[in-house]
Amino acid sequence: MINRVLLRIKIIQILYSYYKSGDKTALMVEKELFYSIEKTYDLYYHLLNLAIAITDYAVQKTEARKNKLRPTAEDLNPNTRFTDNLFLNQLRNNSQLNAYLLERKLSWVNYPQVIKELHEEIMNSELYGEYIASPAGNYELDKEFWRKIFKKVILTSETLDESIEEQSIYWTDDVEIVTSFIIKTIKRFDQNAKNDQALLPMFKDEEDADFARKLLKGVLKNGDSYREMIDQNTRNWELERIAFMDTLIMEVAMSELMDFPTIPVNVTLNEYIEIAKNYSTDKSGTFINGVLDNIVSQLKEQNKLMKVVMFSK
Repeated sequence: MINRVLLRIKIIQILYSYYKSGDKTALMVEKELFYSIEKTYDLYYHLLNLAIAITDYAVQKTEARKNKLRPTAEDLNPNTRFTDNLFLNQLRNNSQLNAYLLERKLSWVNYPQVIKELHEEIMNSELYGEYIASPAGNYELDKEFWRKIFKKVILTSETLDESIEEQSIYWTDDVEIVTSFIIKTIKRFDQNAKNDQALLPMFKDEEDADFARKLLKGVLKNGDSYREMIDQNTRNWELERIAFMDTLIMEVAMSELMDFPTIPVNVTLNEYIEIAKNYSTDKSGTFINGVLDNIVSQLKEQNKLMKVVMFSK
């Protein structure tokens, strides 16, 4: 689940904190990186559980209406299309989800207002009206409904954003990408898997964990020499005047260029240019592109940039 795009961002965030605080060892920084990754994985389960919490709230509301002093015919015979969602009930009983939530003590019980407001947003959405009018008992339709809810309601909720920021500083920038993983997870759900449907692992494989560890260590070990090279290639700029985040992004990019011979140069450059566009200034992408292009040319001339050419069979 934690892909290399997210790993690069996490490393930049952790290094930013490290350089600004100046009171952490390399080992402490590595531990903080992997703790941050674990917290992002927690958020994946926490947001999956959000769908269950919203549905439970809807069930409670339905029961409360039935028990009113003078219930109407609609109160006594409510439309249960939402609460009977086949995908949601499969998710509710998922063995992997329940074991993880219990182990990590993740719950929405202390955030009733978030659940209430999200439920209201869903009920008032066009998605809900279309869903209620669709045929009941269709597993694929039930899955698609929740995929759309995550994409168009949950992801855009300011109430949820504020709550996530309050719950963990490690989750502040993760909601969008974690939601994309949840949408991917829902798409993969198979009704025949029942309670044993596999959820996404923290890492696709051990190579990604090794990638994160090696990339971080490369910057910590060679950051000074990378900054010197950046300084040499920003002729008309004083290093102090360049945005700190730009310099940091270029340091991490250089570590990847130097230490990962199987990753093509253009892949590395494109990844960090995109990160710069999202996490630094408006002009950072263009600036970083120009500087890194110069550095790559210089390294090639000096035979210091070795890349493995991959041949397809």
